[in-house]
This record gives sequence, structure tokens and C-alpha cells, in this order.
Amino acid sequence: MSVLETMDTPIGKYAPDFELPGIDDQVHHLRRYLEKFHAVGVISMCNRCPYVELYIDKLKKIQTELGAYGFTLIGVNGNIAQNDPNESFENMKAFARLYQLNFPYLWDSTQDVTRSFGATKTPMAFLIDTDGIVRYKGQIDSNAQQAATEETAYLKDAVASLLKGEKIRVTETETLGSSLVWRN
Repeated sequence: MSVLETMDTPIGKYAPDFELPGIDDQVHHLRRYLEKFHAVGVISMCNRCPYVELYIDKLKKIQTELGAYGFTLIGVNGNIAQNDPNESFENMKAFARLYQLNFPYLWDSTQDVTRSFGATKTPMAFLIDTDGIVRYKGQIDSNAQQAATEETAYLKDAVASLLKGEKIRVTETETLGSSLVWRN
């Protein structure tokens, strides 16, 4: 059994900057997003997670509703692809086409960015303000299973508060989802 050195980016600290390839064959830099948007949501996700599949429509809806107000989502796949071909870069492109993602989907092939953020599961959300400070991390909402039931929209509420200049009431939640698969 190998021991994995993990890092964590706490609430109120700077998010790790990154340069990662996207499914659009461009290199994406967090700093450039922070220069363009008032808030950025980084979502740790992957192609094979059933929880990610449950949340895809909710994530696309958040992007559609809040994108006009200076917010964007960025999906980051930090799962190891060596042992699971479903997590390959080409399959990320197929996943994005299948689900018609309306936000960038980036590949963290070294897992350095995923580890630096402290992501442990998919999906896991990190809300970053324009100064690069993490303001929320955890669940997207309180109910992945059914869109019609009552839920607490943690990420959406945090984004709305941040964009209005209000205090975010819930800054961190326990993440529910599939464990990330790490390189040995």
C-alpha cells in the first residue's frame, strides 16, 4: 500500500494556479479566467462517475443561469487514465459531446492540480473569487439523486452571494461522490 501525499487549499487561501489542456485542444490558465470573470467554479469530475452524471444537467444549468453575471465553471478531470481507458483525453471529448457541456473540461494528467486543490471525490466544487481566493468547497447541492426534491444549492447560493458582495453562509460541506483514482 502506498501513502499518498495530499495537499489542501483551505477556505480563504489562494487557489493553486494551473495550466491544463482542454478538450478544445487549447491550454487553459486559471489566472486568465480570474482576469475575465468575477467568480470561477472549478469542479473535480470525471467521465465514469455516476454522481457526475447525476449532476451534469445541474452544472449546465448553473453555468447558463450565472454565466451572464460574470461566472464560469471549469471541469477538471484528475482521475488516472492508465488503468481506466474511459478516463482518457479522447473519452473526455466524447463525454463532453454526449452531455453537451457548456463549460470548459480540462485534463489534469499529472494529478498535480487535483491534489493541490485537495479534491478527494467527484464531483467536488471549489468556488474562487476574482482575487484567486477559495470561498467555497464541497458539494454542488444537498441532493444529487433527484432534481425535483427540496435541496440546498450550496454552490449556486455561494456564487450568488459572492457576485452580490454578500457573505457566503455555508463555505464548506462534506463531499459526496466517487473517490478519485490516484496514481501510485
